[in-house]
Amino acid sequence: MLAFPSTYSVGITSLGYQIVWATLAQRSDVDVRRLFTDQGDAMPRHIDLFGLSLSWELDGPVLPELLQNQRIPIWALERGDEDPIVFGGGPVLTANPEPLAPFFDAVLLGDGELLLPAFIDALQNCRQAPRAERLRQLAQVPGVYVPSLYAPQYDPDGELMGVEPIDPAVPAQVEKQTWRGNTLSHSTVVTPEAAWPDIHMVEVVRSCPELCRFCLASYLTLPFRTPSLDDGLIPAVEKGLQATKRLGLLGASVTQHPQFADLLHWLDQDRFDGTRVSVSSVRAATVTPELGRILAKRGSRSLTIAIESGSERMREVVNKKLTTEAIHEAARHAKQGGLTGLKLYGMVGLPTESDDDVEATADLLLALKKGTAGLRFTLGVSTFVPKAQTPFQWQGVRPEAEKRLKRLAKRLKPKGIEFRPESYGWSVIQALLSRSDRRLAPVIAAVGEGRESMGGWKKTYRAALNGELEPMPGPALPPPPPWSTVIQEPWEASTTLPWTHLRGPLAPATLREHHDQALAMESVPAPG
Repeated sequence: MLAFPSTYSVGITSLGYQIVWATLAQRSDVDVRRLFTDQGDAMPRHIDLFGLSLSWELDGPVLPELLQNQRIPIWALERGDEDPIVFGGGPVLTANPEPLAPFFDAVLLGDGELLLPAFIDALQNCRQAPRAERLRQLAQVPGVYVPSLYAPQYDPDGELMGVEPIDPAVPAQVEKQTWRGNTLSHSTVVTPEAAWPDIHMVEVVRSCPELCRFCLASYLTLPFRTPSLDDGLIPAVEKGLQATKRLGLLGASVTQHPQFADLLHWLDQDRFDGTRVSVSSVRAATVTPELGRILAKRGSRSLTIAIESGSERMREVVNKKLTTEAIHEAARHAKQGGLTGLKLYGMVGLPTESDDDVEATADLLLALKKGTAGLRFTLGVSTFVPKAQTPFQWQGVRPEAEKRLKRLAKRLKPKGIEFRPESYGWSVIQALLSRSDRRLAPVIAAVGEGRESMGGWKKTYRAALNGELEPMPGPALPPPPPWSTVIQEPWEASTTLPWTHLRGPLAPATLREHHDQALAMESVPAPG
C-alpha cells in the first residue's frame, strides 16, 4: 500500500508520489494500492508493505493516524512478523527522518529511481525470514536507513551526543542515494480531479546550481542535473500531450537547463497551438522577452521568480546572485513578451536581517509597480525555517518575523500589490519538525487533531517536557529540549545534529563553511 498524507487531489499532483507508484505498479512481483486521507483503492486482506511519500514537514504527523486506520501498530518496535514493513521517502525524510523515525521500519534516503528497486529486490530475497532478519538485510542496501538498528546517545543533561548502530554489521553512516541517469521524471497520471487539473508535469532540472544558503531543494538534491533535450525532455512532453493539452515544466530553476531556449523554440511550433504551457519558478536573470512571448502565446499569464529579499545585502548573505536591476529587467521583459503578471517570492526572518532590509523589499515592489505600469504584481512571503542538510541548519526562527510580515502587508496592500504571506505559526511548527530528534515522536503520536493549530502543538510539547505523555516503546529517553532551543536558538558548530549519522551530498564541514561565509556578510552595512 502506498499512502500520501493528504487528499487525493493534492497527492495525485505530487510528481514524486506518481513516480513511486508507477515504479511499483510496473513490477510483476508487486501489487500496489493507493491510499489518501479521503479515499483509497480496494485493499487486499494482507499487506506486506505500507509506504509513505512525504514532501512537506506538516504532512508527517498524519502518519500515526493513517497507520491506526489500517490497524497497523504505530510504533515500529511493536510490529510482529505478520505486520507490514512500514517505509517512507521524500525530501523531508531524507533531510531529517528522526522525529518520525520510531514510526518507520525503513526510510529511503534520496532519489527513488535506483533506491526503490534495490529496496524491493532486497525484500523479495528475504520475504520468508523473521522480521528482525528482514530489517537487518534492508539495512545493507545503500541509502536504506533502518531506525530500530540505531540508538540515540544522550549525556546526563539530556544533550544529544550521537546516533549509533546497535549492530556492528550495520553501517555507521547512511548516505543519500543520487540518480545520475539521462532522464528525470514526468507524470504517469493526468486527471481532472488533481489540484492542478489535467496537467502533464515534466521535470526539467533536479536541484539548483545557485546554492541559496537556506534552500533544501538545492543542497539536499545536489548535484544539479539536467536530462537531454532529445532523449529526455522532448519524449516526455510528446508522451503527455497525447493525453492532455496542458503542460507543466517543473524544477527549482527550469530556465537554467542548458537547452531550455531550444525547448522553448520547439514548443513555439504551430502544431502546439492550443497547448497551455506553464513553468515553475525561473531565475530572474534568465527572463527574456522571447521567454515571455512564447509563454504568453502558450496560455501563461504570469511568471514566478524568487527574489528572497529586496535588499541587495540580504541577497548576498543568502548567496542569491541577483541584482536589483536584473529584477527590474525581468519585469520589463515579462511585460514586453506579453505576460500580464509577475509573482515574486521572498522571505522574512533570514539570519542578520534588519528592519531596513524588510523596508527594502517593500521599496522594491513599489518601484517595480511604478516602473512597469500595467503589470500585476504578487508577493508571496514566508518566514525563514532552518532546514536540515543546508548551511542555515544551525540558525533559528526569528520571532520578529511575525511583525515583519505585517509590516510588508501594511505597506504593499494599499498600493494594489497582492500580498500572500505564509502563516508564521506554521513556519514555527515546520522548524520543530525540521530540527527535532526522536524525542518529538511521542509528541507527534499524542497531538492528534491538535496538530491543526500551533496551540495544540505547544500544549502537547509542554506535556512532553513535564513527562506527562505516554512513552514510546524501547529504552527510556530524556525529555525533549526546551521549545525555544529547537525553534529559535542558533546552534553552535559543536552541537550534535539529530541527523549526524545521515550523510547528504555535502559534508557537515562544507555546510558550516558556507554558513560562516554567509554570516561574514553581516559586516556589510544594511541599506538606509
